[in-house]
Amino acid sequence: MTDNIFATSVFFRLAIGGDDLGAFHTCSGMGAQVEIESYAEGGNNGFSWQLPGRVTWSNITFTRPVTGDTAKIGRWLDETLRRVEPKDGEIVALRPDLSRIIGWQVYGIVPVRWEGPSFDPSSPQAAMETLEIAHEGLTPS
Repeated sequence: MTDNIFATSVFFRLAIGGDDLGAFHTCSGMGAQVEIESYAEGGNNGFSWQLPGRVTWSNITFTRPVTGDTAKIGRWLDETLRRVEPKDGEIVALRPDLSRIIGWQVYGIVPVRWEGPSFDPSSPQAAMETLEIAHEGLTPS
């Protein structure tokens, strides 16, 4: 039997530069795009070479309800924004029992945006926070 059981509920743990920022409910935007340059070779009108160029990595966005881990993000942002220095980190997908599914090493992380919670006592929705990061690349770990 293979381990291809799909998780119905997944959490994502984020650590940057040795700082564990806690678990998030959503992680979106992991991806890369390769610029392609078309090169038409002389004398061959029915064909052009497709040459790979620069790789660009999309920003990654995390969301979660406000928890005690929200303070970890505040401390990390305070430290990072005083002196912005890209740091490596790791994203780990976890099952509900917190066992590991897969992880990614993420290189050169810098913060892009943090959106704190909006508190509305008339709404039954949980107060949510969002963190967006830019990076220089990632690999499965």
